[in-house]
Amino acid sequence: MDPQPEAVSKITVPLILERKLRGEKVTCLTAYDYPTARLVDEAGIDMILVGDSLAQVVLGYDSTIPVTLDEMLHHLRAVRRATRRALLIVDLPYGAYHLGEQEALRASIRCLKEGGAEAVKIEGGKKRAALIRRLVDAEIPVMSHIGLTPQSVHSLGGYRVQGKTLESAMGLLADAEAVEDAGAFALVLEGVPRELAAIITGRLNIPTIGIGAGPDCDGQVLVVHDLLGLSFQPRAKFVRSYAHLTDSLRDAFARFRDDVVAGRYPNDAESYHWSPSLREQFEKEVAIKSSGDEFEE
Repeated sequence: MDPQPEAVSKITVPLILERKLRGEKVTCLTAYDYPTARLVDEAGIDMILVGDSLAQVVLGYDSTIPVTLDEMLHHLRAVRRATRRALLIVDLPYGAYHLGEQEALRASIRCLKEGGAEAVKIEGGKKRAALIRRLVDAEIPVMSHIGLTPQSVHSLGGYRVQGKTLESAMGLLADAEAVEDAGAFALVLEGVPRELAAIITGRLNIPTIGIGAGPDCDGQVLVVHDLLGLSFQPRAKFVRSYAHLTDSLRDAFARFRDDVVAGRYPNDAESYHWSPSLREQFEKEVAIKSSGDEFEE
């Protein structure tokens, strides 16, 4: 029998930090709407991330860069209404924290006050340390994100694995230590070699959450559409699909179309009906009205 989720009423930042100390794995999935978030929460997932990946998997953008703060807030509010147990985190989208600490603070406060988030996630390492410290000083929990950072896709030259040279690996280790020192409560490691992720995980006191970073991280996150097989893009190496909804949904839609065209849907059992007495009364009224109309003519 599969182990059941830990019986806690609410996952909090301190509890996530305790998991690291106890050597317990942390689970995280993205969600962007009420029904998905409700199912993820009820499944006992520890953290729900309203990721800027919604730009691609929900809104159809080519990258995460175009999504706006208002769009993030729209989806965040829907997820908030469904989330009871999980810690709710939201990505600050590209441009929401690049113009200075005040702009970032304003965006983060909106996410907490208007959207109901309990933490924000920011991409970047050492260069974001001062910003992370400022947000933490304002009692805003921050999850950091280094390695393959999708908002930096243009400067990285595409979605490429990071930390494959000695110089870049040392840089990522320095990034990880800098964000921990700045007060981040967790660190997402994306698209880095397993060996580097293991070293970083062993050196930090905060949990690492891997996505394409191997099994030695303190936890794992996936984009829910990838997990469900509901993606139109080639699957990344690290993605394990636990369902294949693209084929299932396409088949369901096609069968609905065929049934409607053929007159098979809806059938009599799927229709509402009058009682016999109401039908009789209605037919009498129609007959009387029809007789009156004929008389007038």
